Amino acid sequence: MQLPMYRDETEEWNHAYLLYDSALKEIDTKLQILSNEFKMEHKYNPIEHITSRVKSMESIAKKIRNDGRELTVENIVRFVNDVAGIRVICSFTSDIYRIADAIAKQSDVKVLKVKDYIVNPKPNGYRSYHMIVAIPIFLSDKVTDTKVEIQIRTIAMDFWASLEHKIYYKFEGNAPAHIREELRACSEITATLDKRMHDLNEEIKHISNPDGYLDYAYGKMGMIKEEYFGTISEEVVSSPENQKEIEDSAIEIKPNPFSLR
Repeated sequence: MQLPMYRDETEEWNHAYLLYDSALKEIDTKLQILSNEFKMEHKYNPIEHITSRVKSMESIAKKIRNDGRELTVENIVRFVNDVAGIRVICSFTSDIYRIADAIAKQSDVKVLKVKDYIVNPKPNGYRSYHMIVAIPIFLSDKVTDTKVEIQIRTIAMDFWASLEHKIYYKFEGNAPAHIREELRACSEITATLDKRMHDLNEEIKHISNPDGYLDYAYGKMGMIKEEYFGTISEEVVSSPENQKEIEDSAIEIKPNPFSLR
C-alpha cells in the first residue's frame, strides 16, 4: 500500500485509516455474500458471526516499538499486517477451510500469507486460521491494494482464545507456569470437542441423506478431504464400475493449499 505525501503524520494516518476501514468493509461484504449464498443455495451457513476492527494506535505503536522500528505511518503500512482485522466464527473445523478456500478463489483477493494454527497450534495452545490478504480499494483518483488479516476459527476456538486473553491480561502476559499449563490443557479439550462435534454433524448428515453430496471434511496435517454427501443420480451411476469410481474420488485426500508450508 503506497501513500501520497502529506504535510503531517496526522493527515497521512487519516488517509491510511480510510483505506483500512474501506478494506474491512470490502471483506465484510464478500463474507456476507458468501453467507447469503450458503443459506439460499445450500440451506446451510458455515458462518456463525463476523467481527472486525481497525487496530488502536496504542496497540500499533507497541507492536512497532517492540520490533525496534520508528513509529511512522510508512512503517505501520509496511510492517504491521493486522492493522485491519476481521474475525470469522464458524460452526465446525471443516467450515474454516471452506471459507478460506472461497475467499482465496476470488479474483481481486491476493493471499499474501497464511498461518494454520489449527494444524500447528501455538505453544500456548492457540488455534485459529490466519490469512493476510490484499484487496484493491478504488478511490476517486487511484486504486490502492490494502492489507487485511482474516482470522477464521470455530466457536470453541474463539471461546478459548477470548478467555485466555482475559486471563493473561490479568498477569500482564506473565502468567505462572501452572496457569499456562492449565490453559494448554483446556485448549486440547476444546480441540477434542471440535472434533467430536464435527464427527457428530457428519453422522447426522449421513443419516438424513445417506446418498450424500460432495463436501469438505477436515483431515489431519493440513489436508482437505472431499467426502460424498449428496444424492448420486441414476444417470451418473450407470454401472458398478462407475459407482466405485465415484466412491474412490470422493475419499481422495488433497493437500490443503492454504496450510502453513
